[in-house]
Amino acid sequence: MSAHESMEHAEHAEHASGSNKKIALLIAVLALFLAISETLGKGAQTEAISKNVEAANLWAFFQAKSVRRTVVVTAAEQGKLTLGSTNDDGLKAALQKQIDDWQKTAARYRSEPETGEGTEQLAEKAKHAEHERDEATAKYHHFELASAAFQIGIVLASATIITGMIALAYVGGILTLAGLVMTGLGLWWPHLLHLH
Repeated sequence: MSAHESMEHAEHAEHASGSNKKIALLIAVLALFLAISETLGKGAQTEAISKNVEAANLWAFFQAKSVRRTVVVTAAEQGKLTLGSTNDDGLKAALQKQIDDWQKTAARYRSEPETGEGTEQLAEKAKHAEHERDEATAKYHHFELASAAFQIGIVLASATIITGMIALAYVGGILTLAGLVMTGLGLWWPHLLHLH
């Protein structure tokens, strides 16, 4: 091998080494973004599950209160019928007091702002939990797509080192940007795109 050929070979190796360092840096950055998007995705997934359970529990409580309210309203209506057919004043007074108590109980089951456990308050809480669940689910979908973009970018950048095809690294860079966009959408505008 001549000195000129050795010199060219060394220059080519140095150029390849510099190029590989840039690709390695791209892979490291992609891996960092992947770790971030995966962490955000797991957090959003956990929140979605938690809010789904919360909403289900609130709706179950709502249904139980609704059943209780219906039973009490029915008892009050039955009491009114009995009241109309009773001639005994003592029995009428006792029955009227019971009907009033049932009606108060039914009203309390419908709305109980002090405890937040009336059906109106429970329905509002359940709807809020469902909204938070949907928000977390939307975030999760964006973070999953971001993770996929970063993973594919890592594979393409790694393939660049093996094949020497720089175009793969550029596609990996574009996927990095796409992953960052999806991460940003997941963080700040999860309902901008409907991903289900």
